[in-house]
Amino acid sequence: MKIIAVVPAYNENNTITLVIRNLRERVDDGSYDNTYELAKKEGAVALQHFLNRGQGAALKTGIDCALAHRADIIVTFDADGQHDVCDIDSLVRPIADGSADVVLGSRFIKLHNNQQSTTNNKIPILRFLTLQLALLFTKLTTGLKVTDTHNGLRALSRKAAQKINIQHDSMAHASEILEEIAKYNLSYTEVPITVHYTEYSKRKGQSSWNAFRILWDLMVGKISR
Repeated sequence: MKIIAVVPAYNENNTITLVIRNLRERVDDGSYDNTYELAKKEGAVALQHFLNRGQGAALKTGIDCALAHRADIIVTFDADGQHDVCDIDSLVRPIADGSADVVLGSRFIKLHNNQQSTTNNKIPILRFLTLQLALLFTKLTTGLKVTDTHNGLRALSRKAAQKINIQHDSMAHASEILEEIAKYNLSYTEVPITVHYTEYSKRKGQSSWNAFRILWDLMVGKISR
């Protein structure tokens, strides 16, 4: 079974070398630093957008490439070092044994079960509140019973990757993927994963205020359809 990891990246020269040493497929989203060169140096299949389009666009390019390389399972993995490669085995297992089409990483499963969180370094409170609003929005619009809506660590079967059509170039693609799961009635499950919140990843990651804007854009998009 062929597993390919897709790592969308934008100006991640501080972390990309360490990430790529454990992963081998990625796409660079128009970085102006040497992210692309470092990824190639580590042996990755590196693709590059000429202009920065956003994480959604980078993921789509990477997933299309992985499908062309005959991937059976595609893992999406952030480039800022906040994800843990040790979680990949539990992500791909439900797909490999045929029990799910999509596996979603969740940093909140243990919190929902009143257990200790698997998130290292406490999530910023405003980010947490924003994610909870996104969670409510997702449940209302898709009916999916998930605990984490905007987590970049996930695994897709080949069947799921071929059906899911990412059209949002921006960070709104995360909610769009959930909508596609519901649309095509793809089987899914969540597994607990660890998120390492470092000063670098918090600085590089999506700002909480911008996350509110994404949520607003999604609601407006729903109303205008």
